[in-house]
Amino acid sequence: MNLYHGSKISNLKPVENGSGVFNDYGSGFYLSLNKDAAGSWACKHDELGFIYKYFISNRYFQRLKILDLTNKEKYSVLNWIAILVHFKKIDESFLKENEEALKWLEKYFIDVSNYDVVIGFRADDSYFDFPKAFISNNLAFEDLEYVYKLGDLGVQFFFRSKRAINLLKEVECTHCDNKYLGTHVKVVNDATREYKKLIHEPKVSSKTYIFDIIRKENGNN
Repeated sequence: MNLYHGSKISNLKPVENGSGVFNDYGSGFYLSLNKDAAGSWACKHDELGFIYKYFISNRYFQRLKILDLTNKEKYSVLNWIAILVHFKKIDESFLKENEEALKWLEKYFIDVSNYDVVIGFRADDSYFDFPKAFISNNLAFEDLEYVYKLGDLGVQFFFRSKRAINLLKEVECTHCDNKYLGTHVKVVNDATREYKKLIHEPKVSSKTYIFDIIRKENGNN
């Protein structure tokens, strides 16, 4: 399996706890199956960065303890949101205004420290607006799940443990092409437009919002 990582740094060496603690799944090493996604990330500040290509044997990969949040038979979008909320830096006003919903979400939290690798959707930049809108009862579960299932948010591989990172073998490091300049902004703008379209749709009784789910679980109609 080939995986890609975009960075503005040359001579990058993947290390445990090598990224910010407020990233989607915490501090570690983030990669993508998509080379263009890595290129877009490497050039997010309108500077030509580098695309690193890594290889990991499927045989060794399957020996790792993997949390695959994209497996919809085992996990829900609610598991994904609960993990994001745990790691993301969220302003105090949002935490206070949505205390009840956030408390309820805790039951869906999965401790990623028990895993070597997490496979899940990304939620950086404008993407985090989707789960925040759901938590604040402004976006229906069906709409959030629609985006989630389509994979519009982009799948990423989070290598958390030293054991997992040591299995990555660097194949090559290439300087980004000019074609990647501005692509990150476009992706963010596309996500923002989709978010605004969904958030401005009128609420209808056929859709389910977070407090509908909470009331149902509590046995209230």
